[in-house]
Amino acid sequence: MFVEVAKPVALVLCILSLYGVFHTAFLSPTSDLEQRIWDSLVLLALAGGISITSGLIFRETPRGSAIHTSRLTATLPVQLFCWASSVMLVLFVVSWYLENHCVFYRDIRVWV
Repeated sequence: MFVEVAKPVALVLCILSLYGVFHTAFLSPTSDLEQRIWDSLVLLALAGGISITSGLIFRETPRGSAIHTSRLTATLPVQLFCWASSVMLVLFVVSWYLENHCVFYRDIRVWV
């Protein structure tokens, strides 16, 4: 019975930890890129630990079951972590490139 309650709680914690990484990487008001990267990496490591722990909870099978346990990477929290972190990495690199090399506005003030 404990496993049925622990699975949704673990999944929600996994999602919330990934939201924390996203918030730190993209929505943090700090202007220092290096500080934002370090904060994001710390939270990413924490989210990875939560995801692995959640994956271990999802991996367990009831006692007496003849079904073999699946791989840890095949569980939902670990797959969610891998996909979310890879998408956030791509988005972070693209946003860094666009921030440094593109200008998306035009100065339309009239020079007198």
